[in-house]
Amino acid sequence: MTWERTHVDEGARRQWRSTIAAAQAGDRQALDELVEGWLPLVYNVVGRALNGHADVDDVVQETMLRAVDNLGSLRDPDSFRSWLVAIAMRQIRDRARRRQTAQLDESAAREATDFAELTVLRLQLEGQRREVAEAVRWLDDEDRQLLSLWWLEVAGELTRRELAAAAGISRQHAAVRVQRVKERLETARGIVRALDGACPGLRELAARWNGRPDSVWRKRLARHIRGCGYCGDTREAVVPAERLLVGIALVPIPVGFTLSLALGGKTAAAATATATSVGWTAKVMAALTQPAVAVTAGATIVAGGAYVVTQTPDAPPHAVAPTDASTARPQSPPPSATPTATPSPSPSPSATKRADLYGTVVDAVDRAPDPDARPAALPRRPESGITSTGGRRAVMQHRGDSVTLSGQGYVLVRWQLSPHSRPGALVMPAWTGLKGKLFHVASGGGRRMDDVYGDGSDRGYVTGMGGPDIGYTVLPDGTQQMWQNEYFYLDGSVTLTQNERGADYGLAVFPSDWAAADKDINQGPPDGAVRYGLVRDTGKDDTPVPQYVTRETPADAATVPQQSRV
Repeated sequence: MTWERTHVDEGARRQWRSTIAAAQAGDRQALDELVEGWLPLVYNVVGRALNGHADVDDVVQETMLRAVDNLGSLRDPDSFRSWLVAIAMRQIRDRARRRQTAQLDESAAREATDFAELTVLRLQLEGQRREVAEAVRWLDDEDRQLLSLWWLEVAGELTRRELAAAAGISRQHAAVRVQRVKERLETARGIVRALDGACPGLRELAARWNGRPDSVWRKRLARHIRGCGYCGDTREAVVPAERLLVGIALVPIPVGFTLSLALGGKTAAAATATATSVGWTAKVMAALTQPAVAVTAGATIVAGGAYVVTQTPDAPPHAVAPTDASTARPQSPPPSATPTATPSPSPSPSATKRADLYGTVVDAVDRAPDPDARPAALPRRPESGITSTGGRRAVMQHRGDSVTLSGQGYVLVRWQLSPHSRPGALVMPAWTGLKGKLFHVASGGGRRMDDVYGDGSDRGYVTGMGGPDIGYTVLPDGTQQMWQNEYFYLDGSVTLTQNERGADYGLAVFPSDWAAADKDINQGPPDGAVRYGLVRDTGKDDTPVPQYVTRETPADAATVPQQSRV
């Protein structure tokens, strides 16, 4: 640790020491500062330990109320931080004991905000930092509780002594447990990385998975990865988790959450009475209902939408704010060696006038670009984040499975066709109940699903659509040939429904971002893929709309016509 960091930390300790002493002596302003200053830390400890469950609000509120009530019993102001975190950990464990004796409300668990997803969306994480945040959901509750402390230790928010005190164990025991959590986290990172790949064996294994991480599937998938040369082949160096965690700052407290903490669901009059009785002053009430500011190593994040992310030395610089959308129109793809049907290149100048209105341009059959043709620049549209009823990864394997997406940003739909299970005619998925706008902006994944990539030795596959030994998945006439990864841009809300009848297929749906889409489509043949991706976004309202989309909500989504106009 540098002299400057030590000097700053000591100065901060002296400031908090005097503030804590003043609050213990009855100074309301000092109490205000304590609550406002330490609420982000408690929110992140609890949020990460509970993985964003709906109980986070209640546990954080109970922690802060107990801290205020028992502040007078704190003998050493220097131990305030570990004392406060220890209270939070006790509340987390108490909540776990209560839930063991009560029936779990699965619907509430599904509706809860996933803290890993919140971390990715609010902190604009990319690359391996995003991978670490997503891997957290594969850990068991006990490991996640310890990880929430180690995460803050790595970020400089806690010391190892404070971590051990909060966990209620010795420093030696803490070292052993942290090492075990790190090992499980690395295993989970491998799973996240492999699921983003295109291993046919893993795809077949995961076809039976319901999409919700648990210890059983963690062991199954990890066992496959250990014995699979495809999944174990990582092209980029894997950065140790602790180096990545340094750059993952505190997640800002949602404004809605702070309001809930202050009011507790009561009327304003009742909440004011409660707040006064436990020491909440008018200033605290006001502070808790304003966007919170969290400052940690590597970043400053302001709740409510402003993000200023400072890259750590191991991460390359990147733009963190959306740029103006490009208006460059992608070039028409060159002919393929094996064209499918009538091509539909980008609108010609004579057709531009007719294509100005949103929803009049839909996907149509086109030809595959040359494998070595780099895609046009992908226009960058505004992103505030996408929420999904299926969480960070919604897996839809059966007819009628659906996921509702809402917000402003990018969505990845990954195709999984299983002609070895059931070949034949495929009934396309449909987008229904659209409010706002939906565009088909890019295609990636390194290949179109009809690209030849094997010799039939891989369970009979010659293309992603199948092979002569196992049969082929056949698209309806006039349907756009899908790629492995299809990217869409949503500004509003829409429901995507799996309409499996006939051919067996699955969809995995991920809230994504511009950076991920841009990286995907530019990973071409030099990276082992069949071809570069394809940009469909013109940056305007004449960007194609998916074929099977409607603003209606039909009883059977499979009845949505191919050429909908929205």
